[in-house]
Amino acid sequence: MRTTLTIDDDVAAKLRDEMAKSQRSLKEVVNAFLRRGLRAPRDEDLATPFTVKARPMGLRSGFDLDDIGGLLESLDGVSRR
Repeated sequence: MRTTLTIDDDVAAKLRDEMAKSQRSLKEVVNAFLRRGLRAPRDEDLATPFTVKARPMGLRSGFDLDDIGGLLESLDGVSRR
């Protein structure tokens, strides 16, 4: 397919760099990058929502949440002060 395409200056510079680096024609470089871009997954396909499943954690025996000092001491040891 033959078409006219207006390419931004920054994109044209990168295409020229790739042409020089790969020793390929403009047509080959543009087609290669278009293929790569069209194969790439879209952002909405990648963005799966993260969910946290709540579950009861319970309270470990031997811990009293009303005694914060004792709780910290049992978790960190007496040398935490």
